[in-house]
Amino acid sequence: MNLENNHYYEHLAELYPTISSASSEIINLQSILHLPKGTEHFLSDIHGEYDAFSHVLRNGSGAVRKKIDDVFGHTLGNADKTSLATLIYYPREKMALVKKHETDMESWYKTTLYRLIEVCKIVSSKYSRSKVRKALPIDYAYVIEELITEKQEVLNKEAYYEAIVNTIVELGQTESFIVALSELIQRLVIDHLHILGDIYDRGPAPHMIMDELCRYHSVDIQWGNHDIVWMGAATGQLACIAAVIRSSIRYGNLDLLEEGYGINMLPLATLAMKIYENDPCDRFVQKDNNSNTTRIENEMVRKMHKAIAIIRFKLEGQLIQKWPEYGMEEHCRLHKINYEKGTVEIDGVEYKMQDMNLPTVDPENPYELTEDEMEVMMRLQSSFLHCEKLQKHAKFLLKKGSMYKVYNGNLLYHGCVPMEKNGEFAKVNIYGKEYSGKALYDVLESYVRKAFFSKDKAEKEKGMDLIWYIWTAPNSPIYGRHKMATFERYFLDEKEMHHESKNAYYKLIDKPEIADKILKEFGLDGEHMHIINGHVPVRRISGESPVKSNGKVIVIDGGFSKTYQSKTGIAGYTLTFNSYGLTLSAHEPFVSSEEAIRKEMDIVSKQEAVEYMDRRVLVGDTDFGKKMHVRIDELKELIHLYQTGELAERDNFRRRQDLR
Repeated sequence: MNLENNHYYEHLAELYPTISSASSEIINLQSILHLPKGTEHFLSDIHGEYDAFSHVLRNGSGAVRKKIDDVFGHTLGNADKTSLATLIYYPREKMALVKKHETDMESWYKTTLYRLIEVCKIVSSKYSRSKVRKALPIDYAYVIEELITEKQEVLNKEAYYEAIVNTIVELGQTESFIVALSELIQRLVIDHLHILGDIYDRGPAPHMIMDELCRYHSVDIQWGNHDIVWMGAATGQLACIAAVIRSSIRYGNLDLLEEGYGINMLPLATLAMKIYENDPCDRFVQKDNNSNTTRIENEMVRKMHKAIAIIRFKLEGQLIQKWPEYGMEEHCRLHKINYEKGTVEIDGVEYKMQDMNLPTVDPENPYELTEDEMEVMMRLQSSFLHCEKLQKHAKFLLKKGSMYKVYNGNLLYHGCVPMEKNGEFAKVNIYGKEYSGKALYDVLESYVRKAFFSKDKAEKEKGMDLIWYIWTAPNSPIYGRHKMATFERYFLDEKEMHHESKNAYYKLIDKPEIADKILKEFGLDGEHMHIINGHVPVRRISGESPVKSNGKVIVIDGGFSKTYQSKTGIAGYTLTFNSYGLTLSAHEPFVSSEEAIRKEMDIVSKQEAVEYMDRRVLVGDTDFGKKMHVRIDELKELIHLYQTGELAERDNFRRRQDLR
């Protein structure tokens, strides 16, 4: 045994100090390896739609209803199954409705408890007992474990369970116990959650989604372009701050800034009213105008909208000039404006500007902020940097997030792998060096982390600025369009100038050989490997399929955001991957939790199997299982070292940190 191995096994011996303790752990791990793999749940492009997200999270994209069907088969009618499912999703709210019309609540309580216990038994059966214990609510852990564990030594099981249920009812603990069981079912139905980006923007409550994710038991996140720009804002990067404020105003989400994150918008409002006092700012209307706002409020918001848009164009121009290696000079517009003719030159063509009231733009120095604009941005920067909730959410995105993830044979990312039309990976200049494929993802992620953690001021600044690049650049893997046509939409009427062409990837990905090439680039080769992709809504209404390349690619952006639903025809795709295979779910538009409870709606309109496995997938087949196999081999070697006398067994049995 060499020195390095000696140190490792000395440490392992502290965790498993005897042959019997190491043997016991091997037995435990071997038993877990033969359990069915847990269900993975994939969501993408939630775009601030908290209510719809929460509902899908509660029902597990149909996974809860599937378990109810498995338990009760034909012994319960469809109405009873649907009612039970709604209770599991919204236990408190559903019980409040039941009490309004149910005449015998004691009987209803007992029946419901028995049904929930049966569902709990089946959802917990695929996990080890220790894992289930960790998921149990503290207050009822012992009682629930008694109810869901088969006790062979009890002769009259029915009487045993009935005595426990009767006691729960007699003590008046039924409702809180029903809530505990329902939440446990939700917890156990989904083993792990994947979020494929774009939690932020469009919808009103991304901060609530982030709070929910921070509480979730097991989750990873692949950053979307709308997430990354909020992360940039959290670092204090001015162009990112301007971008998230503009987007929030554009989609009528000032409450997100002011109430959700406590960002003081008064300085911007004051500036906007001063600069654009007599300007109707008609080109800067909100995308989703709130009918409850007054005319005066709408006018003020339009002025704020224009003020922050102009600031954004200036700050972006500064970055493009600062970093010519970004290769985005053609995206600067302000210096191409002819202020006498009222036109702007783009790609050698002159277009008529539909709004030439630009009092803060100096034609000689068009990208320079005025003193008032700079003061506003400094105050906003301070607000973003000192917002405790935003900083918490940014740190969570760093901890649980990444540019991509390889997990159980699936490659997860938000946007695209930038490609040339010939199918080669595009080479992208990042601070003087070219990267492509996986290496491009890796270097971009390294700079994101430098933006938050680097002690080197220059590297930190590069990281902060590159976050803006990742948000909007043509060759960014999580944007992947030739331009962001924000300026053109505001100032030009020509619709063709509003178009944002997608990277060649989006046509090439229909070819299985391209999917295989990408999978191999990220270390995946063989059967049952998939790319799971977000970012571009699937237009189901036009006949587009989310499954591409003979099933190798699955696109799950179906339009969670209400903004996209008229184009997609649905309200989002989600994916589940259990021990039997992958299932894609299409969702109906979500109106409200109140309606979902009252009408007992699942909003899962269609489910289709993407791939059935030829045999049931076990824990031993997963990435986690591979780690367990390694640990088993190490423990066997440790036992061998004990048996040969190379290591001595120890008396002090420290609490081990095992893989369970």
